Amino acid sequence: MREDLNLAGVLLFSKHPDWIKPAFIIKAVSLPSTALQDSKYNDREDISGRLREQFEQSLAFIMRNLHKRQGEQSFNSIGEPEVPRTVFEELLVNALIHRDYFISAPIRVLVFTDRIEIISPGHLPNHLTFEKVKAGNSNLRNPILASFVAKNILPYRGLGSGILRALAAWPPIDFEDQREANLFRVTIWRPH
Repeated sequence: MREDLNLAGVLLFSKHPDWIKPAFIIKAVSLPSTALQDSKYNDREDISGRLREQFEQSLAFIMRNLHKRQGEQSFNSIGEPEVPRTVFEELLVNALIHRDYFISAPIRVLVFTDRIEIISPGHLPNHLTFEKVKAGNSNLRNPILASFVAKNILPYRGLGSGILRALAAWPPIDFEDQREANLFRVTIWRPH
C-alpha cells in the first residue's frame, strides 16, 4: 500500500517524475513506413512530466501526426482527423492509469503509415481477458492512482467503458494481451 501511495504521489505531484522514476515516460515516434526498424523518423518526442502533462503532450503528438480530412466541411476548414480524437483520449488514459508501474519500461506510442500503436508495460491484471473488458469488466491495477485521476485530472471515470467508447468511435482497433512479453498493445488502424 505504501508503494502505491508513493507512486501516485510521484506521478501526480512531483515536478519531474522522470527524475525519480526514469521509465515513467512516453516514448513517441512517427515513422515514414510500417516497420519499427526503419532508420528514419518523421517526428519523435520523449514525453515526461506529471500524468496530466504526459496525457496532453502524447495526445498532441498523435493528433499532429495524423492526416486531416476535409469531409463535408468547407475548403477553409482545418479538417477533421482521420481517426476521431476521442479514440486516443480513451486509449491514452487507459495506458497511463492501468500500466504496470513496477515494470521499468516506458509507454510507447508509435505512429506508422498504416496504424498507430500504444504499447503499455504489463499485461492485463489477474484473470482479466479482453473478452471480459469488452463485456464492461475492469480491474484496477493502480486503485489509488485511479481514485485521484478520477477527480478531473484526466478524462477518466473508472466505469470500465473507455475501450467500449473507443471501439464505438472507431471499430478497426486490435488489442493484444501479451503475457509472455509482459505488455499490452493496442493497434488503431488508419484509413487506407
